[in-house]
Amino acid sequence: MTPHILTVSGNYFNFEFPEQSTYTIEDIGHATANFCRFTGHVTSFYSVAEHCTRGSYEIAPEHALAFLLHDAAEGFTGDVSTPLKMMIKPLYGPIEERVERAILTKFGLSYPLHPDIKKMDLIMLASEKRDLMPASGGEWDMLKGVKPLGKIIKPWSPKKAKRMFLERFYELTEKVC
Repeated sequence: MTPHILTVSGNYFNFEFPEQSTYTIEDIGHATANFCRFTGHVTSFYSVAEHCTRGSYEIAPEHALAFLLHDAAEGFTGDVSTPLKMMIKPLYGPIEERVERAILTKFGLSYPLHPDIKKMDLIMLASEKRDLMPASGGEWDMLKGVKPLGKIIKPWSPKKAKRMFLERFYELTEKVC
């Protein structure tokens, strides 16, 4: 078995050499729109693409594209829950970093990402916990002092999440669809 996966565009993504892989923003948009955040443990389906798109509107404009693409690696690796990711970090971490670096570089962004990306990610997490998780979830240490967004998240379908993600990408990169 080789360390490749077939993407929706018909190309192969190589985990060993992601910078040599052929893929499109549409591959990323499609896959992340079909991956549910929190490994599916939400009250309604809520995709990685939606998370990235919504946050890209909330962060300072100079960081919007970086936020939109901050989880793009998950288009190839899937959305691994943070507790599991910490357990497998010695093996998984270098792979995830290679994939993330290759994607960010391809789209003209620097690695590592600006600290404001992590701050907005936590704001989005607090909002998602409030709106999409069971109320009995208790407090999460990582969210102490983090205020969620004022607006309530009403999840999109995967089809809408893909469309919104791609529209936002083209808007931010000024490309024509």
